[in-house]
Amino acid sequence: MAATAAMVSPIRSHNRSRTALVASADGSFRQRLSSVLTGLRWQVREAGGGAEAWGEAMDAPPQVMIVDSWLPDLDRDEFLREFHDAFPDVDLVTEGATTGQEGARSPHHNEILHALRQCQDSDTAVWNMAPALEDNQVAPSPSCRPIGDSDGSFRENHREKKECELIVEPAVSRLNPPAVVERIPELIGNSLGMLEVSRRIRKVAPRNTPVLIEGSTGSGKELVAAALHRLSSRNRKPFVAINCAAIPEALLEAELFGHTRGAFTGAVQGRIGRIEAADGGTLFLDEIGEMPLALQSKLLRFVECGELQRVGENEPVRVDVRILAATHQLLAQQTEEGRFRADLYYRLAVFLIRTPALSEHLEDLALLVNHFLEQLGRAMPMKRISDQAMSKLRTHTWPGNVRELEHVLERAAILAGDEPLLRPDDIDFGIVVH
Repeated sequence: MAATAAMVSPIRSHNRSRTALVASADGSFRQRLSSVLTGLRWQVREAGGGAEAWGEAMDAPPQVMIVDSWLPDLDRDEFLREFHDAFPDVDLVTEGATTGQEGARSPHHNEILHALRQCQDSDTAVWNMAPALEDNQVAPSPSCRPIGDSDGSFRENHREKKECELIVEPAVSRLNPPAVVERIPELIGNSLGMLEVSRRIRKVAPRNTPVLIEGSTGSGKELVAAALHRLSSRNRKPFVAINCAAIPEALLEAELFGHTRGAFTGAVQGRIGRIEAADGGTLFLDEIGEMPLALQSKLLRFVECGELQRVGENEPVRVDVRILAATHQLLAQQTEEGRFRADLYYRLAVFLIRTPALSEHLEDLALLVNHFLEQLGRAMPMKRISDQAMSKLRTHTWPGNVRELEHVLERAAILAGDEPLLRPDDIDFGIVVH
């Protein structure tokens, strides 16, 4: 999982003093650690996996997050690196041995390590602590390891009881340097935000991991979904998209799951649903936040077991699809408000990709304009844009994002008539709907 510019920006909180978040698939470990930390006057929250931990941190960042040696839904090392980037003021405590030079200690490390010693199943666990960053400060990465001989070996008589000390190493030794990102061809833009989207697509496309694409309307979420399918091993199988907001609630279930003949009024013959039509390929659920709660429970069952029931039929049908979902809403917030099922959210949001609004990457405006003018030139005489018209485009706020830009340029090309150059008078933003 990754969390740089393409992720939803974390929500900062000033009331996080002495709050710990425990991320572990081991419920017994979470319970024991929570009990000990609560006794030390810490407020404790728990998460069963990486996606849930990320959602908890976005809601209110803790002071400390303790991550177990394995996460059931995400690659732990990548999760830690990118969580650190997105939440640099949260101390990370992780299991795994490192070494380094001694340095300053985090002010609360003693209590955290005491709690870990009290609740761990084994006396061989090794914990690393990465303290929070101050402004313009390089974060050290202390680690906790059992004390042994100076050469790193352990005496036999120390096997019954080991103590912990903190050893500090530079953060750069555990954070990977930024790599050169190859832009996905269909995603126009060389800004950091757009390159991050490309990077995340290339990371997750070869896997079967569910992906949630978040971004404002018109920012290119369906392009991201199509790229994920194209770069996957399922690219020779169907890519089936369905807009959950465009189909009436009464028909959405049959559209998704299919139905038998006579299942409801007007069902003169049976048909398979969109999910079954995507068998072996990719199912893209656009505007998933608009799905009714009753239908969310049925989708959850399919996500969990890979089986569906057509409307009017009792026999289950097994279907193999990869699920991509998209929304312009903040599903984490909808989950808290009870308008979206939390269990479904955490299964869909295993990997998050955020498409930035056009206003967040205006440095890509010229590239996008040239791209759309080239597309328009396939159906009409090729147009160019004057510097004055380009300046007018730069002053606009673009509430409709890239889709609005495409429509504005098509309108300008029509208004220009036979003129080869688009001028400011041809740029008509029309009625802006907020």
